Amino acid sequence: MCLIMKIVLMADNRKNELLVNFCIAYKSLLSKHQLISVYSTAKYLKTAVDIDVSGLNVDYLGGIAQLASRAEFDEIDCVIYLRDAEEDTVNIPYDLLNTCDQNNIPYATNLATAEILILSIDRGDLDYRTWIKDSKVS
Repeated sequence: MCLIMKIVLMADNRKNELLVNFCIAYKSLLSKHQLISVYSTAKYLKTAVDIDVSGLNVDYLGGIAQLASRAEFDEIDCVIYLRDAEEDTVNIPYDLLNTCDQNNIPYATNLATAEILILSIDRGDLDYRTWIKDSKVS
């Protein structure tokens, strides 16, 4: 049995439909966890997929900054950010991804790695995140 993970769900504009399809396909797995996103994406996923996603009530860049801060303090366990490699790189949440790298928080930026990540969570492969959090509190 896996622990409840805090999973960030995001996508570039042209990948929003792919994120919806991913969430539909893995709804039963995702619904076991706490899902977080920027406000507009959370609202979109709630409507399109009927899953509970907490939305950060700030603009996009403010939401990225908040998520990066949460990652800094190990308040998120993984990020699924479906990136459009052909899109202008201005909106890529580098702060969030860099903070994930610094804190060993796994993230997926395409559908293949997103599927691997969500299946790993379901198997309990990321349960080590609880140990990391507990060791920082002590």
